[in-house]
Amino acid sequence: MFTEFTSGLTTLGFIFGNANPWELMILGMIALLLFGKRLPEVAKSLGKGIVEFKKGLAGVEDEIRGSGSSSSSSNRSTNVRRPEAIDEEPIVSAPKFEPPKSEPVVSGSSSEQA
Repeated sequence: MFTEFTSGLTTLGFIFGNANPWELMILGMIALLLFGKRLPEVAKSLGKGIVEFKKGLAGVEDEIRGSGSSSSSSNRSTNVRRPEAIDEEPIVSAPKFEPPKSEPVVSGSSSEQA
């Protein structure tokens, strides 16, 4: 009898839906004792949180689906575009080269240094 009681209270069993009505009633009493008058507020905020989470998840899924279709449509639109003709070529000017005005200084040869 003791093994039946402990096997019903296992955490994994409860998480996966193997909870009996007595366990749910005990959890309800604990929640009532902990939250008391605030229980409706807590349930409301929990519900809002779940709804917001589902909306965010749906938004991410829509982005993923949309990114695949938008990338293929953007590729099509870029293939249709053609470059425009340029009427005038831009004038590019480089600075004028001016040779140095002084004579280069010649240093001693390498044989003199040795």
